[in-house]
This record gives sequence, structure tokens and C-alpha cells, in this order.
Amino acid sequence: MFRMTSEPEKSLDQVLREDHRFPPEAYAFLREGLSRAVKDTYGEEAQKSPPPGQRHVSGQQLCRSLRDLAVERWGQLAKTVLGRWNIHASVDFGEMVYLMIRHGFMKKTEEDSLEDFRNVYDFQEAFRLQDEFELKE
Repeated sequence: MFRMTSEPEKSLDQVLREDHRFPPEAYAFLREGLSRAVKDTYGEEAQKSPPPGQRHVSGQQLCRSLRDLAVERWGQLAKTVLGRWNIHASVDFGEMVYLMIRHGFMKKTEEDSLEDFRNVYDFQEAFRLQDEFELKE
């Protein structure tokens, strides 16, 4: 699902300006999360130079890597930062991915679906548990 394609019709900036749902920073974060998901799934070498077919990650894998990255980067503010970017549920990451797929910036497999991103985790629970963990340390 998450491989770049060749020569999209519009630039990513044009697509994002027309869509308005999520800011460019959210897409930069998505790309960082994708790199992390590839590394988490296939190891360091696949991230640098993936063999054919070994850059694909599932929607669930991507969402978990994005959650982990957000918590590492912003700690207790992770949910707040994502909320400012209009990301309030794991399916919002899927909306971003599928926008990029529709415009030729990513590919998907036959098995992939927007539903793969739905209810991967509850934002309130995912980030609250982290808050409690950090407070206990």
C-alpha cells in the first residue's frame, strides 16, 4: 500500500491545498511514521533499500507506528498535537493515506482498505495510558 508511484498529475502541495482536511505537517508526520513502520516490520535494511514488495505495511502497522512516534516526540501532548492537525481517530490516518493513493503518491494492494485504519486504537485510551505511565515514572 505505501509505496510511491511515478509522476502524479498534481503536486502534493496542490492536492493538500485543495483537500483542506489535514495540514502539510500532518503528511510529513505520516511519512515519518511510514518509514518507522517499514523499519519496525522489516528491519533497518529494508528501510534503506527495500527488496521488491517489502515496503508494504498494513494500515494497522502504520497506525501503531504513528502512535509510538507521536508519544516519543510529544509525550503527553501527542493527542493535542494530532488534534490540532484534525487527527482524532486512527481512521484519519487512513483518510490521509487514501488521499495520497487517489492522487498517485502511494499504492495499495488488492487486500488493502480504508477499513484497515478504522478503530485500530481508541485515541483517548492510547494516549491516556501513556500519560499514566509517564506520571508513574
